[in-house]
Amino acid sequence: MVRLTHRPLISVKLIRALLLAIGVTLLADYLASAEGADITQLKADAQKGYASQQIELAAAYFTGNGVTQDAKQAAYWYRKAAEAGDPEAENEIGFFYQAGIGVPVDHARALHWYQLAAASGLTRAKVNLGVVYVWGLGVAKDEELAMQLFQEAVHRGEGVAASYLGDLYYFGIGVKLDKAVAETWYQTGVKLHDPIAAYNLGTLFSVDADHPHDLRKAEALLRQSADAGYIPAIHSLGLLLVNHPELAPSPQEGPSLLETSANAGYWRSSVVLGALARDGKGVPTDSKAAYLHFRTAILQGGEQATSLVKYDIAALTKRLGDQQIGALDSNADTWFRQHSTPLLFIYKDGDRRQRFPASALAVSTAGLHAGQLLYVPAS
Repeated sequence: MVRLTHRPLISVKLIRALLLAIGVTLLADYLASAEGADITQLKADAQKGYASQQIELAAAYFTGNGVTQDAKQAAYWYRKAAEAGDPEAENEIGFFYQAGIGVPVDHARALHWYQLAAASGLTRAKVNLGVVYVWGLGVAKDEELAMQLFQEAVHRGEGVAASYLGDLYYFGIGVKLDKAVAETWYQTGVKLHDPIAAYNLGTLFSVDADHPHDLRKAEALLRQSADAGYIPAIHSLGLLLVNHPELAPSPQEGPSLLETSANAGYWRSSVVLGALARDGKGVPTDSKAAYLHFRTAILQGGEQATSLVKYDIAALTKRLGDQQIGALDSNADTWFRQHSTPLLFIYKDGDRRQRFPASALAVSTAGLHAGQLLYVPAS
């Protein structure tokens, strides 16, 4: 049976996901803002060689906004803009080659484009290069070079690089494990307004077994990260407030945050929502709602989620009966089709994110699991 335990979300598997970098936007925001765009004129301008329009057209093809969704065409137009020397497009097409979006996976080409973007002064491309060298993606592993790249990015004000340096020390990747140094880097990242660093530091203060707990500090740090749109922080803050309602400004905030992260594809939030509805904790007791959340979690999280909720699913199935279960399964399937793209961030900061909507995804491509191939888009 699922229990409402606030478990540490930092893990070796997660650190790989994080070190492969993150930057995402909500596709619905892009679609709404771009509604009514003149695609015909956009195509004409892109064909004339205007890089900005090539990037916009690539984004339209990626999302299917005004055109048939076509990842190959998205890659084509990002590459055209990159070939014209646009550093943000260079960074983006590097990610496409790294992830195999619209093009075959080609780590050598990804490295090439990241190098060009970094040489053009794009700091976050330098972070992506560091990620490449940490994991040896198409090159020999070189943690020392990766650390140098991250440190250079920090010196240029890039908070996410400080967070990754913290991760290296926290897990002892390429350096001697030193959690005190890791915490110092996370603090630097927080000062540079990086939401991942705030999440990591909030996790230390809330659930890390080797760190003194301070739930007020944890709440403030997780809220800072959640306000920046980082989905794991939204989940963790929601769970913290459910377990410690005295920290919440209202009883509804915890479940509301969990709904937000569940809608972004975060299956752990669906599991918690199911447990809340099952037990009537902070919400009315509702077996149907509990089953629906658990079933959604299975669709989102596969075997990992199934192992957590299978006993609850069996108990609720027996209680509700076949007819109600059939209708609930249909509702869960419909909901999942509408929320099937897992996100790591929800951004609300306009055009920069709209031009590179691939950064919205915890992508599952080239045989990789969702959340394992992410990157840092240009600021």
